[in-house]
Formats: sequence, structure tokens, C-alpha cells
Amino acid sequence: MSIDVDAVKKYLLGMQDAICDALAKEDGKLGFREDSWQRPGGGGGRSRVMEEGGVFEKAGVNFSHVHGENLPASATAHRPELAGRSFTALGVSLVIHPRNPYVPTSHANVRFFIAEKPGAAPVWWFGGGFDLTPYYGFDEDCVHWHRTAKQACDPFGTDVYSRYKQWCDEYFHIKHRNEPRGIGGLFFDDLNQWGFDKSFEFLRSIGDSYIKAYQPIVARRKHLAYGDAEREFQLYRRGRYVEFNLVYDRGTLFGLQTGGRTESILMSLPSIVKWRYDWQPEAGSKEAELYEKYLKPKAWI
Repeated sequence: MSIDVDAVKKYLLGMQDAICDALAKEDGKLGFREDSWQRPGGGGGRSRVMEEGGVFEKAGVNFSHVHGENLPASATAHRPELAGRSFTALGVSLVIHPRNPYVPTSHANVRFFIAEKPGAAPVWWFGGGFDLTPYYGFDEDCVHWHRTAKQACDPFGTDVYSRYKQWCDEYFHIKHRNEPRGIGGLFFDDLNQWGFDKSFEFLRSIGDSYIKAYQPIVARRKHLAYGDAEREFQLYRRGRYVEFNLVYDRGTLFGLQTGGRTESILMSLPSIVKWRYDWQPEAGSKEAELYEKYLKPKAWI
């Protein structure tokens, strides 16, 4: 079996380019600011961020390629076989926070990890997925999002979508709130059982599907009129996004623990957010509908 890290890197850089081009076109006002960074322990990345766009209040699409001699203890605690190995980690991670409350926030991530030491077989895997966080629910958008996710999975097995959808529902669950972050999508990790070539093919299928899933939703909703009440609810719900990313998200924690660039790691956080003490939506409102109908794991297709 041949593990081609260079091919993974080439794909990820191209994926970053394609997504940024599509989002900049959809925004229509701004492009992405780009800066490169170096990690003191080895490697670096290419960050692209758009702020105060016409459609996207904040959008970040980051590529990183880091390596080092030793993983932090927090990373090896549940994977003791990684202790004492050098590592390489590559990935694209993105979070899109639109201005219009009727356009959902979205997140995607694809990554590859390999740990090696002389005289032993490498330990490697792929991971990633994408998920959607609406503020106001539309059945049409939820169905499209999940149908596109299923289409990306179907060539790899009839049960792949259902397994990775369930994993996504379980992973993006805010335990201290006992509620989902959004309507889910796909989440997978530790993928190596298919061998490198097929696993890499699956990663590309997921990466290539993100814009197909998200852009039509943005186009449908970005011109809908909204007022102060909708904006306030959006800012309140963004607080849940911040809570998950800072408390539970594996990518955020890994980046901080391995000395990644803090600005790039925390680009996932929205520019403006609010917390309100013990706030509850009015019964029968569209805000209440989000909790009652959309923030519940369900079969959308």
C-alpha cells in the first residue's frame, strides 16, 4: 500500500481554491484575504478569511499542513499507539457565517493524519464531513443538504450515509445544552479500513460535495427580508456555535494543543454574538419552531 501525502496536499489546496472562488462569487462584494503562517514546531498553513461581505458576515476557509516529532499527551491519551511517533496532519476546515438570518451557517472539514516511527507500520486515517446550522428552518433546504450528502456516500456502500449521518448527529450535540448544534450532515473519523486509495476517494467525494450542498441554499435565502427580531435571534443562536467549538470541537482543541496559529484556529467564531440569560422563544413562533422541529435528529430523506 502506497500512502501519497503529496496527492492529499494537492487536492486540499485545490479544494480550498474552488470553495473560495464559489463563495466569493456568491457574495458578490468581497474576495478572501489570504495570509500564510508557519508553526514553530513544524509546518504551517494558508488562511483565507472574508469579513463584512455582501452575503457573508464572516467566512473562513483554512488549509493547514503541520508536522512534529511528538504529539501532546492529550492526543495520545486515548490512542496510546501514537506515543513516541512523529506526525503529519493536513486538512481544510471552513466555517461560513452569513449576515442574513435566513441563510444557515455551515461548516466543513476534511483531513488526513499519519503517525510514524522507525521499524513500525504507519498509523494513518482520514476524517471530516459537513454540517448545517440554520436559524430559521426550511424543509426544502434540509432535504437538499442531506440528499447531497447521501449522493456523496452512495458509491461507497448503501449504509455509509446512514452511519455517518448518525455519527454527525451524535458528535455535533451540545451536551451541556442537551440540544443539537443544527440539522447535521456527515461526520467520519479514523477512516482507513478501505485502504488508502478508496479512503482518499471518499474524502474527495465529501470535499467536492460541500459547495453542491450549500451554495443553492445560500442563493435561495440571501435576498429574503428580515428585521431586528430575526437578527437578534441569529446572534443569540450563534452563541451555541461558539460554545460547541470552544468546548468540544476536536479540530479546535488539536490545533491549540499542537501550537497552531490561534487566529486561524479561531476564525470559526462569528464576528458578533450574544448571550441572553434564560431566554425562551415565544410559543408558536418561528423561533420556537427551530427547537421543536429542526433541532431534533430526524431522517430528512
